[in-house]
Amino acid sequence: MMEMLYFTVAAIFLYLFSDWILNQIEIRRGKRFEHRSLIFFVIILVLSMTLFELIQQFRPGTTPPAPAAELRTGEGGQAPQR
Repeated sequence: MMEMLYFTVAAIFLYLFSDWILNQIEIRRGKRFEHRSLIFFVIILVLSMTLFELIQQFRPGTTPPAPAAELRTGEGGQAPQR
């Protein structure tokens, strides 16, 4: 349940922050972009992928996934018996 709250708050923050970034870029440029919604989408996409990955990593009660080499070899570095 708390995870949904984290992602909802993060989404609201991302929307507002992405809009602010786009406005700052347009102010420095001196005029609006022709394809403003596409640029906004790219900004919010990059920020959301980064932020949601951070939320997943720092979420309490989770452990990071095992490296692929450990999954293939099993414990002790030996290949699993069949």
